[in-house]
Amino acid sequence: MSRPLLVLVGPMGAGKSTVGRLLAERRDVAFRDTDDDVERTEGRSISDIFVDSGEEHFRALEREAVARALQEHAGVLAVGGGAVMQPETQALLAGHRVVFLRVGLTDAAARVGLGTSRPLLLGNVRSTMKALLDERTTVYEAVADASVDTDGRTPDEVADLVEAALDE
Repeated sequence: MSRPLLVLVGPMGAGKSTVGRLLAERRDVAFRDTDDDVERTEGRSISDIFVDSGEEHFRALEREAVARALQEHAGVLAVGGGAVMQPETQALLAGHRVVFLRVGLTDAAARVGLGTSRPLLLGNVRSTMKALLDERTTVYEAVADASVDTDGRTPDEVADLVEAALDE
């Protein structure tokens, strides 16, 4: 049984995967993304899972993926944006090194684009993103040991700030 060196949480567009890969490379450890795990397990995209099986089914798969990764993975772990909304996942994150990558609406929207591959963004992308940010930010803050603002920063700059937060 292993435990992650670091768990990154935050909304879509925060840079969890990009920054996570950089941090894993810098620390010479593996990177893992629970969204990728779900897609690999199901053999289909998250969008297809949402459309064909519904959000409830996806969230169950996501909970399982996070629980498994927290037990097995010793590197840098990125957790899907909505995963932390599950009380079971919040409990599982306790005792792990968790960093919240904070992003504002403008930067998140620019990074995500029109969200065609993001099932929760169907319809008015900006208003949906704002609602998700408003709903989830306090939970991200609650599960995290540290927060790093990503707005206006390059992935390398964000990775530097995450490393500084880890060293505190």
